[in-house]
Amino acid sequence: MPSKTPKSRSTDATPVSQTFNILAVAQAGRLQYEAILLLASLRDTNPDFAGRIIIAEPQMNDQWARDPKINNPDVRALLIALGAEILPFENKVFGASYPYGNKIEALNVLPEKEPFLFLDTDTLVIDDLARVPFDFDQPTASMKREGTWPKIELYGPGYAETWKSLYDRFGLSFEDTLDLSQPDEYWARYLYFNAGFFYYSCPRQFGSRFLEYAWAIRDDPPSELVCQEMSPWLDQVALPLVIHSFGGGRDAAVSDVMDHVATCHYRALPLLYAKESDAVVDVLHRVSAPNKVKKVAKQYDPFKRMIYQGRGMKVRAMFDRDDLPRREQRIRNQIKRANLWMR
Repeated sequence: MPSKTPKSRSTDATPVSQTFNILAVAQAGRLQYEAILLLASLRDTNPDFAGRIIIAEPQMNDQWARDPKINNPDVRALLIALGAEILPFENKVFGASYPYGNKIEALNVLPEKEPFLFLDTDTLVIDDLARVPFDFDQPTASMKREGTWPKIELYGPGYAETWKSLYDRFGLSFEDTLDLSQPDEYWARYLYFNAGFFYYSCPRQFGSRFLEYAWAIRDDPPSELVCQEMSPWLDQVALPLVIHSFGGGRDAAVSDVMDHVATCHYRALPLLYAKESDAVVDVLHRVSAPNKVKKVAKQYDPFKRMIYQGRGMKVRAMFDRDDLPRREQRIRNQIKRANLWMR
């Protein structure tokens, strides 16, 4: 019988340390500076983390008009000082036309059959990752998302028909993915994740299938997707299919801790200051304060202005965290009207 409410496992047990590798992608521009805060926060809150920390760096090839490599030597040196290994990879399929594809093709730099956790660079690690009840044989991803895809047209296919066409394309069971606690034709009934984190026991297997599915969806989508916009959603369209194919799905025990306790996927600093808890802001300010971090991070103008010149706290003063607008777009618009939006 199709189930499907998210799996629920207790998170009250004593944290158990597991060894796994962490992967993030950094390149020229914003991501290289975000990677500094990601690593600084990991080292601050998880000083005994035993796995490898790998920063995958895309290399110049014919998929890029400009060299995507980390272009600030100070950033490179600081990432290494914070314990990262910077490993090159080639984005052979997506490149500049779809930079989110980096997270798909970068999985190939990780060692085979070693558990991994992928994190977007716009993430802070704010608590002990040992608190997260990872089961690396049953993958899941972030449930901190909105119903961004698909966009249903008046006379077009509905949610069920659209999603089922994808499961059928790859020979996967659609009915087993449904959350039957949600109404029919409501977006949350269908398996959908934010790709800000995901994990599995073997990065090569996961990456190979992720690439296969995303490539096929981009170049030969089912007819039900003809009116659907795939950028920037392609990775989040393929991800639930990949996770389901490996026996994973929703896991409330993991997503509750990862999305709300152990990490903060802030996406843009103005949103962090507007929405997140005092504890998250405290971690941000603490890990960005040491001089070795500050002198590099402030080279990125949004960090300089938001963190070090106090614009972030001006944004914070504009909002009541206990009474935020329900839709994020209203928060963004309010910040932009105050001329405080930076990313």
